[in-house]
Amino acid sequence: MPAAPGHRIEITQGTDPVRVVVNGQILAESRRPLLLTETGYPTRYYLPPEDVRTDLLTPSATHTVCPFKGTASYWSLPGGPADVAWAYPEPHAEVAQIKDHLCFYEVEQG
Repeated sequence: MPAAPGHRIEITQGTDPVRVVVNGQILAESRRPLLLTETGYPTRYYLPPEDVRTDLLTPSATHTVCPFKGTASYWSLPGGPADVAWAYPEPHAEVAQIKDHLCFYEVEQG
């Protein structure tokens, strides 16, 4: 679906290291995040699944729909927090690069 007037999504390849730590546990470390900049939202870091400790995550029943990216699936940590990460298994063609990459609310840079 094309972006609405005034709405933009830009995806760039990052090279700076990023880390995701939840409750003192490292869930992800990557030097190849995709940086997604979208009108009205902070930059989000989409990490390749190979750089995420998916063995620590459990699929959630939560799904949300974004008119610009598609339907997102979520993952939780057993015992919480819930819905700590999400991904687009079948994103719209305009954002195909983020397919299966995981995104977290809080990412540390550097």
